[in-house]
Amino acid sequence: MKAESNRRIESRATHPPSLRFDATSHATRSRPIRLLTAVPICDGHDSAISTINLEFVRRGLEVVYLGYHRSVRDVVRAAIQEDARAIGLSSYNGGHVEFFSEVLRELKRRGAGDIGVFGGGGGTITADDAKLLKRRGVDEIFFAGTPLDAMVNFVKRKYATAKKTFHAATSPSARLADGALAKCLTAAENGDRLSTLNSELSTRTLGVTGPGGAGKTTLIDELALRFLSTHPAGRLAVLSHDPSLVGDGALLGDRATMIYAQDDRVFMRSLATRGHAGGVSRATARCLDVLRHAGFDLVIVETVGVGQEALPFRRDLVDKTVLVMSPDYGSRLQLQKIAMLDAADLVVVNKSDLPGAKTAAAEIRQRLEHNQRGQRLIVTMAKRHRDPGVDNLFREVMS
Repeated sequence: MKAESNRRIESRATHPPSLRFDATSHATRSRPIRLLTAVPICDGHDSAISTINLEFVRRGLEVVYLGYHRSVRDVVRAAIQEDARAIGLSSYNGGHVEFFSEVLRELKRRGAGDIGVFGGGGGTITADDAKLLKRRGVDEIFFAGTPLDAMVNFVKRKYATAKKTFHAATSPSARLADGALAKCLTAAENGDRLSTLNSELSTRTLGVTGPGGAGKTTLIDELALRFLSTHPAGRLAVLSHDPSLVGDGALLGDRATMIYAQDDRVFMRSLATRGHAGGVSRATARCLDVLRHAGFDLVIVETVGVGQEALPFRRDLVDKTVLVMSPDYGSRLQLQKIAMLDAADLVVVNKSDLPGAKTAAAEIRQRLEHNQRGQRLIVTMAKRHRDPGVDNLFREVMS
């Protein structure tokens, strides 16, 4: 397995990734506004930003929530990979002047100065602080008592259109930078023309699906850890999905629970389903095609939480599929109705510390044996460090 993986990486050195995306982001084209929101490092107050996130989503915005206790590097890196039009920061710890200012500096340093910055902090940010931050480039500071309508209206007015047109292309000697790749994915999501080169690259693709709450994101994060440890020169991409809600907004929250996705060898992008049923987006195949040609060794596609009828990876979308389940799926009768149990290559019973896990594993094993497809069942506890079940899963994924 290791020798094969090394050959893949050597192939990338011999045939470096080359991908061209001829697209222009026209200011007149109507597209959902994507924001990244976060709470700065040493600050665990997320009640305010959670309320604001939900209002943004209700009003049709797509919000990538990074979570709390986040560094400047985490915030800027995520905003670039997600191609966010603006970053919203909720700061209550008193370090707002330094943190906001450093975010602005890091955005400019990484060539992403077109990404806006706004935020607030209840009673901790004074009027003088706000004036200083605006002089430094912050678009707006909201004070305690500001109506949610005022925040939404400002965001919709200020960030209604992308500030910058682009023509992204790789050189034959360098990988596609995060910013250019992010804009390629945005264009793919919005239906712009894609032309790819250098199809000699062989990228392994893995689809991960299962009901909400089964632990898919935690499991993927543990797979990322094992990939980074066993492939010191390898690169991983994660394409995660969350549902669009009432008003066509979406709360894209998988990044908030990912730890190892912060590594520089991991590229993560969140997609909203935008009304498409089945667990993925209409643009998933196009975005996956972009990632396949961008030089990654492994691409993991995570669906939204799916139900009994969902078959999100039809039409050979990925090379291998994993169905993640928890022990509390219900009765044996309910088990017979889950369509993905017929289609998945690997089935994982996660949260094996819960009551009934052994019974669940036995019932699912019997169901898989009835299929007569040679499907593998693996029992995991993804929240446990160095879980041997996750080790087994990783070996199966990479075999």
